[in-house]
Amino acid sequence: MKPNMLAQCFQPNSSGIYPQEKLPLILETGVSPDYALIDSGNGKKLERYGAYRIIRPEGQALWKPALSEKHWANVDAIFTGNRDEEGVGRWYFPKKPLDETWPLSWNGLSFLGRFTSFRHVGVFPEQDAHWRFMEKQIVNATRPIKLLNLFGYTGIASLISARAGANVTHVDASKKAIAWAKANQEKAGLSDRSIRWICDDAVKFVERELRRQKTYDMILLDPPAYGRGPHGEIWQLFDHLPAMITNCRKLLSDEPLAVVLTAYSIRASFYALHTLMRDEFINLGGTVESGELILREKTTGRALSTSLFSRWIA
Repeated sequence: MKPNMLAQCFQPNSSGIYPQEKLPLILETGVSPDYALIDSGNGKKLERYGAYRIIRPEGQALWKPALSEKHWANVDAIFTGNRDEEGVGRWYFPKKPLDETWPLSWNGLSFLGRFTSFRHVGVFPEQDAHWRFMEKQIVNATRPIKLLNLFGYTGIASLISARAGANVTHVDASKKAIAWAKANQEKAGLSDRSIRWICDDAVKFVERELRRQKTYDMILLDPPAYGRGPHGEIWQLFDHLPAMITNCRKLLSDEPLAVVLTAYSIRASFYALHTLMRDEFINLGGTVESGELILREKTTGRALSTSLFSRWIA
């Protein structure tokens, strides 16, 4: 390693006062009319999304199912992943063929579920706690809030924020995800709300916003462990997340509300995210809360951990 590179690696963080901390914090999603984790085990999970019962792989479900085989047989869709093709081709429908999309909702917000070739259905119910937090922050602010949603996927968080009154900028590298998010906006009846849909590499977009001296009151990040931008840009969470959080702090307005980070499928503890966030938000006051997002099982009440999170709250 060159001397100047070595020096950069060991530059101490700026001195100052760390935010307060709260950990571990376990945020859970239970049963609702929109969603239920019915049962899990043997590397699978049985869920209800709206009217459909669905089986998908779940590596965290190391235990045995609580329900009998007949309950697991009474399903509408099973992700098999045994065909190399897009859309519904990787799903098996035991009862009757289903359309690629179907109506879903969260707390009165309508959107579209979709049987995708990569097993997801377009919504992550465990984010419920974050959605409620954001909604409350925006409503209670009693002023126009500018919100940036990075790695925004199908836009559920963006739509919830816009419905609450925020001016939203939604960024995702996938044209298909952006098109899906726009369809969700129409389905939700929120076409008149202020949402900028931007297909771009999140790192490059944030850097451009800094050069333009733009600011935001709240920033959401839901980055993958690995991903690609629309022009082949590579994202590696462990390589790129620290600089992204640094730049997100620089993007905050003079009256910030929060920065919310969620991470899936990474080999790390939430302590790693927690320490990163506390380091980056020195001298801004507030509190860093960190822990896990879990789904609470309907049958036994067992907890299925889905992701790690850390959020700075002003």
